[in-house]
Amino acid sequence: MKRIKLGDLDVSRIGLGLVSMSYAYTGAGTDDAESIRTIHRALELGVTFLDTAEVYGPYINEELLGKALKGRRDQAVVATKFGMISHGGGGAGQLDSSPANIRTAVEGSLKRLGTDYIDLYYQHRSTRTRPSRTRSERWPN
Repeated sequence: MKRIKLGDLDVSRIGLGLVSMSYAYTGAGTDDAESIRTIHRALELGVTFLDTAEVYGPYINEELLGKALKGRRDQAVVATKFGMISHGGGGAGQLDSSPANIRTAVEGSLKRLGTDYIDLYYQHRSTRTRPSRTRSERWPN
């Protein structure tokens, strides 16, 4: 498997997005054992970049990845996302990237993933608002 640098991280050029294993698609979440076998096979083939988010499920996708990586954490670069769940009462679908929410989110992700570190932790959606831009401002020639 070819590898590439993602910032300071050394990752496989091909990553595995886990959303469909427990969320958003017909049949998602129906066979955790098969999903875990898929993750294990990806690792065997050299896929190291695994992407999830707390909102997938919500939460159960991170739990699934945690189960799959038990005893194999050193083989993977784990990426997970925050910001689409407000832990202060708004729940799933409520954008919240406040510092307090991020602290709560990362603590929960670490627990669900069964790890003491996350390789790439990033914002799923921004709560910052800005004025609309015209097409030419978005895509200059």
